[in-house]
Amino acid sequence: MRTDPDDRNDTSRALAGVQAQRVRADGAPVQRGNDDEVVIEAPVALLYNGSAFAVMMASPNHLDDFALGFALSEGIVANAAEFRLVDRVDSADGITLHAAIPQQRHDALLQRRRSLAGASGCGLCGIESLRDALRPVPQVACEQRPELATITTALRELAQCQPINARSGGVHAAAFLPLPARATGTARVGADDGARIASTLVVREDVGRHNALDKLIGALARSAPPGDPAAGVLLVTSRASYEIVHKAAVAGFGIVVAISAPTDLAIRTAQAAGITLAAFARGDGLNIYSHPQRIAGVPPGAPSGTSPDAS
Repeated sequence: MRTDPDDRNDTSRALAGVQAQRVRADGAPVQRGNDDEVVIEAPVALLYNGSAFAVMMASPNHLDDFALGFALSEGIVANAAEFRLVDRVDSADGITLHAAIPQQRHDALLQRRRSLAGASGCGLCGIESLRDALRPVPQVACEQRPELATITTALRELAQCQPINARSGGVHAAAFLPLPARATGTARVGADDGARIASTLVVREDVGRHNALDKLIGALARSAPPGDPAAGVLLVTSRASYEIVHKAAVAGFGIVVAISAPTDLAIRTAQAAGITLAAFARGDGLNIYSHPQRIAGVPPGAPSGTSPDAS
């Protein structure tokens, strides 16, 4: 997994030590005073040019990535150059992130009149009308055609690239698997390629699946040079919801792979955006629900919603 010097400190910021009492169903003696680690869930307020826009329940790690990624995926700014994180204020009530954006972006933000205060599992809380809930989805351009084995290998390695989840078992992850320029499925993946693939992954974790994706989007935008979402695969350890797919489309991901199930609206959104959406992804295969032609080895005309190796 690609890391930066602050990753270890950020992992510690997201965890709290607690005492737990283990009770066994078989009547064995109670084990008292067991040390445990749990993920921290904190209110994170996002202010733009002094105007409050959102309060999200999030893990307090990689919040610089989160602030930028949220602004990008929500269409508040068009690129990283339009965004500057001014200050972070920690208090007993939570964390406030102050950001500066161009005045015209701020004016447009005020016109949206949205409040996204909600739980960590909800990305559409506070929408004021049904029309606002289903926003237009952009078209994604992607010329990648990765091997299925490359994706399944990355999925197997991903579990080793989630330090917060390894210690708490309580967070989601979003990961970016960069691919060679215009990968066309010609490079075969061998048994020894797992470590190489793992070393290229960019991973972000959060108690909320949408937050994890926003952190990843921000991390790619802040990297030097910026990562191109269309040049790789997005992996998420959650279900594929509408909001996940919509954020992926806004960011420019052409291939989205989820470990859990998709929703019908997520599938329809992926079809409309030109995104290859796969779900129920495991180390031995996955189900493809839209634009299957991007996965090398899928027979031409293979129906959506079937595994590439289904007979």
